[in-house]
Amino acid sequence: MIEAARLSFDPLLAWPWFWALLALSTVVFAVYAGLRGRAWFSRMLGLLIIFAALSNPSIVREEREPLPSVAALILDRSDSMDFGDRAEIAQAAFDQLRETLDTDAAIDLRVIETQSNGDGTYLIGVLEGLMADVPRDRIAGAILITDGQVHDLPDSLSRLSELGPIHGLITGDPDAGDRRITLVEAPDFDIVGEQAQFVIRVDDPDGGRIAVSIAINGGREELIFVEAGEDTPVPIEIERRGDNIVVFEAPAGRRELTLANNRTAATLSGVRDGLRVLLVTGRPNSAGRVWRDLLKSDPSVDLVHFTILRPPYKQDITPLEEMALIAFPTEELFEEKLASFDLVIFDQYERRGVITMAYLSDVARYVDEGGAMLIVAGEDFAGPASLARTPLAGVLPALPNGDIVTRRTVPQLSEAGRRHTITEDMDDQSWGAWLRYVQTSADTGDVLMTAPDGSPLLAVDRVGEGRVAQLLSDHIWLWARGYDGGGPFDDLIRRTVHWLMKEPELDERQLQLIAEGDTLRANLRTLADNAAPLIIQTPQGGFLEPDWRRESPGHYSAEVPVNQLGLYRAQSGGLEAVALNGPANPREFAALEATGDILRPLTTLTGGGQYTLEDGTDIPSVRIVSRRANAQGGNWLGLRERGAYAVRNSTSIPLLPGLLAVFLALAALIWAWRREGR
Repeated sequence: MIEAARLSFDPLLAWPWFWALLALSTVVFAVYAGLRGRAWFSRMLGLLIIFAALSNPSIVREEREPLPSVAALILDRSDSMDFGDRAEIAQAAFDQLRETLDTDAAIDLRVIETQSNGDGTYLIGVLEGLMADVPRDRIAGAILITDGQVHDLPDSLSRLSELGPIHGLITGDPDAGDRRITLVEAPDFDIVGEQAQFVIRVDDPDGGRIAVSIAINGGREELIFVEAGEDTPVPIEIERRGDNIVVFEAPAGRRELTLANNRTAATLSGVRDGLRVLLVTGRPNSAGRVWRDLLKSDPSVDLVHFTILRPPYKQDITPLEEMALIAFPTEELFEEKLASFDLVIFDQYERRGVITMAYLSDVARYVDEGGAMLIVAGEDFAGPASLARTPLAGVLPALPNGDIVTRRTVPQLSEAGRRHTITEDMDDQSWGAWLRYVQTSADTGDVLMTAPDGSPLLAVDRVGEGRVAQLLSDHIWLWARGYDGGGPFDDLIRRTVHWLMKEPELDERQLQLIAEGDTLRANLRTLADNAAPLIIQTPQGGFLEPDWRRESPGHYSAEVPVNQLGLYRAQSGGLEAVALNGPANPREFAALEATGDILRPLTTLTGGGQYTLEDGTDIPSVRIVSRRANAQGGNWLGLRERGAYAVRNSTSIPLLPGLLAVFLALAALIWAWRREGR
C-alpha cells in the first residue's frame, strides 16, 4: 500500500450554480471598484472567504494499491507464417517475451495466438478485442509478432492511438521474392458462345514475360504470355450454360515462397441468348408438324425450317411466280451462316441434288469443330441416296446395312441407355410401338435405345468438339400422337437436343467437385462398369486420393475433409473438374513477402517501433518506461508504466469549517463598513 494526500473540493452548491454566482459577484465587485469604493480590499477579501467556504475544500488522505499496466502479446498463426522458418522464429520470440513479461509485477500480460484463416490476417481486431475491457489509462502497449501481412488495418488509425505503443516484430527474410497471379477484373455472367473479358496481372520480382495457362471447366489448357506487373486483358469464349470455372495458372518463378498464389480462378455464369436450329425436312411427312410444334413451343428456340418439296431434277410446267415455293438457299445456309446455328437437324433427308457433297462436307467439319447434328432416318437412309454415303459418314455413330424392318417394334433401353443422362430415368415398360426402323451397326458412340433384335434405334456420339445423335426410325412421332399408349416423346427429344447443346447437367461422362466448407465432395457419372481412381490436388500442391462409393449403376461419390481455402482440382479417368473453396486466391496468399510497410503507420502513430527478426537471436529486450518517455530503441522496445491504482481507504479533513468561515466573512464585512463609514 502507498499513502498519498490530495486537495479535494466538494461544493455546497452545484458547480454550475457556483460558477454563475462567482461570475455575478465578480461583475458587481468590478463595478464597485470602478466607482472608487473605499473598502475594495476588505470586500474582495470577504467574497474570497465566502466562495472558499462554498467550495468546501478538504485534504483527502488515501491508501492506494498500485495496479499493473496491461500489455498485449499477439502471435500471428496465419497460413503465411508457415513459409520458411517464420513460424519457428516467431515462436522463439513469443516464448522469450512471454517469459520476460510474466515475471514483471508491473505488467499484466495478455497473450493470444491468432487462428489460421486463409481469407486474411486479422491482428487489429484481435488486439481491440483483447483490450476491450481494459481502462485506457492502464494500457501499457502491445507487441505483434507477425510477417507484416495484416489485412484489417482500418483507414482511420485514430481510435488505436490509446492502445500504444504498438510494436511490430517482423519475421521472415525481407529480401525473399514470390511470383503471384491476380484476377483484376472478371464478369459475373456472359452469353454462351461469346467472349467474356477478363483482366489478369502477374507480379514477379524478376519481371519479364511469363507464360500463363488458361483452362475452362477443367478442359484443355491454352497458353498466353503476359508482361510481369502489367494488367493484361484476356478474352475467353464461354462454352456452356450455367457455371463455368475459368482457371489461370502461372508456372513457378525463379524465387518462390509458395505455388498457392500462382493460380487464380473465377466462376462465370453462362447464359444462352436463344438457340438457333436449322431443320431440313427431306420430304413432307407425318412427323414434320410434330417436329415443328415441339421446337417452336420453346421460346428460346429460333427455328429455321425448310421442307424440300421439289428437287432440282423434277420437271414441273408451273411458272415459279405462281408457286408458293422459294429456292432452297443452300449457299446462304451451308456456306455463309452454318456456323451461326447451334443445331442442324436432317429429318428423313435423302440426297436429291439440293445439298451438294461440298456442303455436306462443310456440315461434317462444322460438327467436328463444335457443332451439333441430329439425324432422323427414314427409309432412304438405307438406300443409295443415304446421308451415310456422303462425307457425313465420318461423323455418324451408326451406319446402315441396307435393310429396313417394317413390323411392330417396341423400343427398349440398352445397358448404356439405363446409365445415360438422356434416358436413365425413362420407363420402358409402357412405351408404344414403332412400325419401321432402319437396321444399322454402331461401331462408335453409345447406343441408348434398341429394337428387340439389338439393332440401334437411338445412338449418340461425341465427334471432335461436337456431338451427333441418330434416330434410326421415322416413327417416333407416333409417341407424340399417343399411338399404342405413346411414349416419352417430348422428354426424349428435349433431352437429346440439350445433350447436343452440351448442357452440363446432361453430360453422361461427368466429374463434379463441390466444396462445402470443410468437406470436399466428388460426384462421378460414367458409362463404364467401374470408376477410375480419383486424385484431388489441393491449393498448396498436395494430393488426396479418396475412395469412390458406388451409389447406383454409373454413379459414384466420394467425400474428403479439407482445411485449405482456394482452388481444388480433381481427375478421374481422363475427366477433370475444379472447385473453389472460399475465394480462389485467398488474401492470405495474395502477398507473402515479409514487410513492415503495412504496420508502419500504426507503429509510428502510437510511438512504437518495428524490429526485423531474421533468426532467433535478435529478439529485442523489454523496458518499462514512463508515460512521456521514448518507447522504442535499436535493440529494445518499451511498454509504458501508467501508474494506475485502486483506492482501498481514504479520510477527509475540511480546510475551512463552517463556523470559521462565517467568522472570517463577518470580520471582513465589518472591516468594510468601518472603512466606508469614515
